[in-house]
Amino acid sequence: MKKVAILQSNYIPWKGVFDMINQVDTFVFYEDAQYTKDDWRNRNKIKTPNGLKWLTVPIKKSPLKSKIFEIEIFNEINWQQSHYDKIIQNYSKAPFLKEYHFILEDIYLKNTWINLSELNIYTTKLIANVLGIKTEFINSIELNATGVKDDKVIDICKRLNTTHYLSGPAAKEYVTEDKFKNANIELEYIKYEYPEYNQLYGGFNHYVSVLDVIFNCGKDSPKYIFQNKFEKIIL
Repeated sequence: MKKVAILQSNYIPWKGVFDMINQVDTFVFYEDAQYTKDDWRNRNKIKTPNGLKWLTVPIKKSPLKSKIFEIEIFNEINWQQSHYDKIIQNYSKAPFLKEYHFILEDIYLKNTWINLSELNIYTTKLIANVLGIKTEFINSIELNATGVKDDKVIDICKRLNTTHYLSGPAAKEYVTEDKFKNANIELEYIKYEYPEYNQLYGGFNHYVSVLDVIFNCGKDSPKYIFQNKFEKIIL
């Protein structure tokens, strides 16, 4: 059995992405997919005393239908220092900020980022390592898969000898499930169901960067992230 998940890279993703990564043998960053504006590719949320706030990586203008791996960051703005300062300011009272401060140093102070995909992949791998995840990572541009939508996903799966494909639940709206059956690939949908933890600033919210869990829960973070819940589709 080999379980695979395929997902576009996100900026400091929420915990659900890491739950998905932890459930599979191989995780594919889907970087030769079309870049989508105003999406999770270049932004995410943190909690503040004044509610949820976006952290957005500025990007250069690019041609229509550019692929994710082609997107370059607009570094005329010192967004790295700005994001670092905002995270430090809003998580200064989090019990494990000091212990995991090295994550922020690595992302924002030790590196200068030119390419959005490289930033996202690096930070995802860094945090996965912190959480103890042992999954294999692959960039889709290395696979030269063909087709569009479901067909391309299935081609990627075939190239990786996949027996089980783990998808996000939103894909139910557009996935043609019979195609996976015909390809002898079992289709599963992850269930994003998580326990609450002690979170700053009242009113619990699940839909923030995984940094929120780490800074608030420390070494206990995996038990609030790794739920291993999924729905198996029988066709």
